Amino acid sequence: MSAETDVRHHYRTCHLCEAICGVEIRLRGSEILSIRGDPDDPFSRGHICPKAVGLKDVHEDVDRLRYPVRRAAGGWQRIGWDEAIDEVAQRIVAIQAEYGQDAVALYLGNPTVHSYSALLSSAVLSRALRTRNRFSATSVDQLPHHIAAYLMFGHQFLLPIPDIDRTHYLLVLGANPVASNGSLMTAPDVAHRLKAIRARGGQIIVIDPRRNETAALADRHHFIRPGTDALLLFAMIHVLFDERRVALGRLLPTTDGIGTVERLAARFSPETVAGTTGMPAEEIRTVAREFASAATAVCHGRIGTSTQGFGSLCQWLIQVLHVLTGNLDRPGGAMFTAPAFDLVGRTQGTSQAGHYDRRRTRVRGLPEFGGEFPVATLAEEIDTPGKGQVRALVTSAGNPVLSTPNGARLDRALGGLEFMASVDFYINETTRHANIILPPTFALERDHYDLIFHLLAIRNTAKYSLPLFAPPPDTRHDWQILQGIAARLAAHDPKRRPGPVERLRARWLTPKRVLALGLRFGPRGAGWNPLAKGLTLAKLASLPHGLDLGPLQPCLPDRLGPGVRIQLAPAPLVADVDRLTRELSDAATKPSLQLIGRRDLRSNNSWMHNSQRLVKGPRRCTLLMHPTDAARLGIGDSARVSVRSRAGAIAVDAELSDAVMPGVVCLPHGWGHDRPGTRLSVANAHPGASINDLTDELVVDAVSGNAAFSGVPVTVEAIAN
Repeated sequence: MSAETDVRHHYRTCHLCEAICGVEIRLRGSEILSIRGDPDDPFSRGHICPKAVGLKDVHEDVDRLRYPVRRAAGGWQRIGWDEAIDEVAQRIVAIQAEYGQDAVALYLGNPTVHSYSALLSSAVLSRALRTRNRFSATSVDQLPHHIAAYLMFGHQFLLPIPDIDRTHYLLVLGANPVASNGSLMTAPDVAHRLKAIRARGGQIIVIDPRRNETAALADRHHFIRPGTDALLLFAMIHVLFDERRVALGRLLPTTDGIGTVERLAARFSPETVAGTTGMPAEEIRTVAREFASAATAVCHGRIGTSTQGFGSLCQWLIQVLHVLTGNLDRPGGAMFTAPAFDLVGRTQGTSQAGHYDRRRTRVRGLPEFGGEFPVATLAEEIDTPGKGQVRALVTSAGNPVLSTPNGARLDRALGGLEFMASVDFYINETTRHANIILPPTFALERDHYDLIFHLLAIRNTAKYSLPLFAPPPDTRHDWQILQGIAARLAAHDPKRRPGPVERLRARWLTPKRVLALGLRFGPRGAGWNPLAKGLTLAKLASLPHGLDLGPLQPCLPDRLGPGVRIQLAPAPLVADVDRLTRELSDAATKPSLQLIGRRDLRSNNSWMHNSQRLVKGPRRCTLLMHPTDAARLGIGDSARVSVRSRAGAIAVDAELSDAVMPGVVCLPHGWGHDRPGTRLSVANAHPGASINDLTDELVVDAVSGNAAFSGVPVTVEAIAN
C-alpha cells in the first residue's frame, strides 16, 4: 500500500475564532500532515487564517495538561479524577457552609463559547454552585450588545448582524474585521467579502483612532478620539431628523420612542460634537447623508465601541440609526439570523431572554445582567473584607489576569483566596493560583457544533463535526468535568440534591442529546415525525462540509415575539444621555495621551501564544505612537518606553506610526506572559506586556458595567539606557 493511500482526510470547523472556517485535515495514522481550508465548505469556501495551524499545535503541545494536578509545596502533583473532583466539591461545600453561598465565585472564559458542551454544562455547574457571584468574559467584550438587544428587542440574543454580502454602504466604527474575522459578525474570508462591496459599486467607511487593516480596504478612513463614538452617532441621528431623512418604512407601526430620540438628538449637532470627536462637522454630515441615501446601509461597531465608557449608548445608537433609515431587518442592512439551533426561538418571556439590574455587586453596586456581574468588580469582591466576600473561585477556560482590567490587582487578589479550582489544560497566568486544575480534552478529541457563532453569522448555515481522535485513556471532556463537579456538590450537600426528575435528566440529557433535540425541534427540524425532511443531528453528521441554509431573511415583527415592540428609547439608556452631554463639557480636560488596544490575525486573546508558528516573526507587542507625540516626548522608533496609568506601569518598545492619530497610543491585548509559575514555554519566550496592567477596573460603562478599555489616560516616557 502506498504512502498516499495511507492518508485520510477529516473535515471539521476550526474553533479558534468566530469565523468558523471549514478545514481539511490530512492524517497518516495519528500524525497530522497538514491543515488546509475546505473548498467544499459552503460558508468559508476554502478560506482559513493563520490560526488554523494552531489546531495541530495545541493538540500536540507538550505544555498542555492531560490529567488533574494539585498544587503542593514541591510543585504540581498528579492526582486521580475522582480524587480531584471530590476535593473541589468538598472545599466548595465547606467554604459555603462557613461563609455563605456567595463566598464562592464562578468565572467563565472566552473559549467556553467555542465548545457547545462546555456552554451547555457551565449552566449546570452555575446552578449547582448556588452563588450570585457569577462572572464571564462577556463583560470585557460584548455585554453592551446584549444590553441594547434586550432593552430594544426584548431578547439578549436578538443581535442584528451586518448583511455585508448584500450591502451597498458599510460604516465600520471601532472594529477591524480583517484582523478579527468578524467578531459578532461571523464572516469567514471577510477581506474578500469587503472587496466585493466596492466591486459592486458600494462604499466602505472606517472611523477609528487607528488606520487599521480594514481601513486599508475602505474608500475613506477618519480618525476619531477614543470614547466619543456615541457623540458621532447622535450627531448623525441629529442630521437625519434635521434634514428630514428619517424613513422607518414598514417598522414604523411596531416602533416606540421616535419622538424621544429626536429630542435627545437635538442636543448633538455635528458642529457641537466636532471638537470633541476630532471629526469635522461637514464630514459627519456627509457620512449621515450617505448612510441615509444608500440603497442599503449597515453600521458595524465592535470592540472599540463596546469596551468604552459609553459602550451601551453606542450599541443602542447603532441600532437606532438602522431603524431610522429603514435598514433594520432588510437585505443589505442589519438582519437577524435563523439558526438551526435557535437560542431565541420560543424563549421570549423566559430567563433565556435575559434580565437586567435585579441585584447589584456588594462593593461598588454595579448591575447584573443575565445573572452575571461585571468582571471588573471581581478583584474588589475578593480583596474587600466583609459579609459576602469571595473566598473561593472556580474558573473555566479563562485567563482573567490577562483579559480583565487591572490584571495586576486581580493577580494579587487570587493569591489571597482560600481555594481555587480551574477547568483548563494550561497552567497560565490565572490558573497558576489554583489549588487544583482539571484539564479537559482538546477540540480534536470531541465533537463540535457552534451554538453561538451560527447565531451571529452573516449567512444561515449549520455544521456538525465528529471527533478526529478518540480521547486518550483517563481523560475527561469539559462537560464531564463540569457536570461531575455539580453532581459531587450534590453528593456532599443534602440541600443541593436533585429530585428524581432532575437526576434522570442529569443522567440522560448529555450535551449531545441537547444538541440533537435542539436541532430536531428547531425552526428547520424534523420534529417528532421520523419521515419528515427536516434537519436532525444524524443528517447533519452525514454532511461533513456543512449545510447552507440560505441568506438572512426579513423576520420582523414575528421574530420579536407576541406583543413585543421595538423600543427606540429604553429608559436606562435615555437616562445615561446626560452623562454623555457632560462628555462635551469635559473635553478640554482630556489627557494628552489615550491608550487603545488592537487585534492581530494570528492571536486570539491570550490563548494562542504558545504556538511557535503563531508568535514567530516580527515583534507584535509594541506601542504604536504618532511621530509628533514621540518627537514631543523625545522618543525614537524602537525605543524602550515606560507606560503608566492609574492602575500600573509596563515597559514596552515604541513603534512610530502615523496609523494612529496624534494623542493616541496603541497596544495589543493578550500578552504579558512573564509572570512566574506558568507552564507556557513558547509564550514565556515571547512575553510582551499586558495592556491590562494599565487598564482601570474603576472605569466602566455606567449602564452595563462593561470594562472600558478604550481611551485609558496614560503617560509615556523613554527609559534611559
